[in-house]
Amino acid sequence: MLFIYSPMAESDTKTLVLNSTFDEMERLEPFVKDLQKGIHFTDDDFSRILLTLSEAVNNAITHGNKEDPGKKVVIKTDYDQSNAILSISVEDEGEGFDPDAIPDPLKKENLLKEGGRGIYLIEQYADDIKFAKEGTRTTITYHLDT
Repeated sequence: MLFIYSPMAESDTKTLVLNSTFDEMERLEPFVKDLQKGIHFTDDDFSRILLTLSEAVNNAITHGNKEDPGKKVVIKTDYDQSNAILSISVEDEGEGFDPDAIPDPLKKENLLKEGGRGIYLIEQYADDIKFAKEGTRTTITYHLDT
């Protein structure tokens, strides 16, 4: 279910609940477009938000919920209008993980591995990333150009 409020007021939050299937990821782009309409951020910000959100949701579906379509991924946004800061949390129903145990994708032994770059990409394109609830919730923060 998608809740849309436009334009976003200082205290608005938007929520998107996805089933843990990759088909559900098609709902991310329209969700970010709705955010862009309400907040009026740049196309560059749109691209980095969509990329990092896609990585976080993919991790939640794959690693958190183990692709169990009965489990949900909940995405919540919070926008601080006075500071132009957007925070997006992605929460799964999995067992969690230790972010410090993730191998460095830039190390020689990991360069040719097929996966393991999602969190690295989020760190490169977002302004901040935090993990909570034993790794079942990822919160990504963006300082926007509005």
